[in-house]
Amino acid sequence: MKNISLKIDDTVFGETEKILSSIKKPRNRYINEAIAYYNRLQKRLLLEKKLKAESELVKNDSLKVLKEFEEVDYDG
Repeated sequence: MKNISLKIDDTVFGETEKILSSIKKPRNRYINEAIAYYNRLQKRLLLEKKLKAESELVKNDSLKVLKEFEEVDYDG
């Protein structure tokens, strides 16, 4: 485990202490779980951004192929 020094806004600290007293969880465990949750959220947001960018890259090609299929005469 790594030790870090952390400055927390007074309001965030106060809210956290109230919650911790209600759920009976050590502060360290609570903060670790909060950071892990936020990391998962950020990874999802990054993946969403990447997928949107890649989707834009293939969008024009997909529309072009679709148009070509629409123009094909299947009746022979």
